[in-house]
Amino acid sequence: MPMRGRHDAYSMYKRGTRDHAFDAYDKEQGSERLLTGVSKDIGNPSWKRSLPHVVVATLSSFLYGYHLGVINETLESISRDLGFHGNTMAEGLVVSTCLGGAFVGSLFGGLIADGVGRRRAFQLCALPMIIGASMSATAKNLWGMLLGRLFVGTGMGTGPPVAALYVTEVSPAYVRGTYGSFNQIATGLGLLSSLFIGFPAKEIEGWWRMCFWAPVAPAAMLALFMEFCAESPHWLFKRGRGVEAEAEYEKLLGGQYVKSAMAELSKSDRGDDADTFKFSELLYGHHRKVVFIGSTLFALQQLSGINAVFYFSSTVFKSAGVPSESANMCVGIANLLGSFVAMILMDKLGRKVLLIGSFSGMVVAMGLQAISATSLVSRSSAVYLSVGGMLLFVLAFALGAGPVPSILLSEMFPGRVRANAVSICMAFHWMVNFFVGLLFLRLLELIGPLVLNSIFANPTGLSIRKIRTLLNDVDRSGKNTFTLQAPCKFYEQLLCCLLGY
Repeated sequence: MPMRGRHDAYSMYKRGTRDHAFDAYDKEQGSERLLTGVSKDIGNPSWKRSLPHVVVATLSSFLYGYHLGVINETLESISRDLGFHGNTMAEGLVVSTCLGGAFVGSLFGGLIADGVGRRRAFQLCALPMIIGASMSATAKNLWGMLLGRLFVGTGMGTGPPVAALYVTEVSPAYVRGTYGSFNQIATGLGLLSSLFIGFPAKEIEGWWRMCFWAPVAPAAMLALFMEFCAESPHWLFKRGRGVEAEAEYEKLLGGQYVKSAMAELSKSDRGDDADTFKFSELLYGHHRKVVFIGSTLFALQQLSGINAVFYFSSTVFKSAGVPSESANMCVGIANLLGSFVAMILMDKLGRKVLLIGSFSGMVVAMGLQAISATSLVSRSSAVYLSVGGMLLFVLAFALGAGPVPSILLSEMFPGRVRANAVSICMAFHWMVNFFVGLLFLRLLELIGPLVLNSIFANPTGLSIRKIRTLLNDVDRSGKNTFTLQAPCKFYEQLLCCLLGY
């Protein structure tokens, strides 16, 4: 009986909060949606208020990018010091163990974000990154390195989906796409930082250990600074803490926008009850089709082979006779440049245009790399085509295929299921990423770059036509969901696309 009493009290409070907010909303006849820009009379909320909170959240994406790239320059030194040099499967495991941990972390990321809130979820994801990086930095053998990478991976898996959720839920809609691109920019900065810090690894014995100590500081900063950031008003409202949600909206948007914000939040949450959510809804219910779309977008993203570039570009450049230090720096700059361009264009051109253009550029880039591996071009031309193709590939990826899927995922699910749905889609992303990281070097050794690039180009090229027919742009007026064109007809087509048929 006491449990039922608390539940009834919670339900009555939530209904009361909603009713009050709806009354306020109905009185605002001239107002528009909150995060779309709110009222015509008072204009858009200032983007400056939410910016510091978004920047702190993107530290998790910085760490994600850093740990993706830290192996690139240091793998050779690590393998020599820990005694597995020349073993491509062991080298692949150093990469893929982290990705396996990320798969596990992403499965529980939604439950953690919904259970303890977005802020605490960030702090919890920082903890295994600190522990894992410290274990890797002090590893004495391969198993110690793998255990440290596994811990880091669990934090990596939890961070990105929570960051995507948090940015969506605290940002005004007119800059939501721009702020969503901050995650990709932070990832690029992390990647570039790992490459820069890793340059001395081949010259200074044991320097790779410093490369693993370095990310401990930003992880600690994430845990500390998040204590002073706003909690997601969506999460607070869903938990029946309407007064606290209002206080957070005042912090994020300004006092004059709180009333409209709560009215819109009430409207979007009408009929939702957090206690009625069942995980099976995402696998068998009416949300399963959208989960399938999100998972497929991430699968296409990873089957392009982009992360193989971030993991193993040093090895690839070395085999082509290109100095890896300068070439890797160019890779990092291309990724960062593309991310900045995506930030500018995201809310102007829309998600669909960037996604199709990005995949198209990636196909052209892989074609250049495949040609460089044939006898059709001279040795010197092959080097330029290979390096140029890789840089174009990274640039095109950062323009759309990198940032868009995460933004779309956070926009196309209702608040009640958003965290868990994003976690499932991200788990699929990490699963495909795991096999790419594990098998890339081995496949490169067995079948060569020509066949390997052709394999990666196949699903990427086929995806362009499917994405064009599958996705409508997110409404630029700031709606939280987007429409799927004739969805049932295209699920089977997307699966065929994924399999290369």
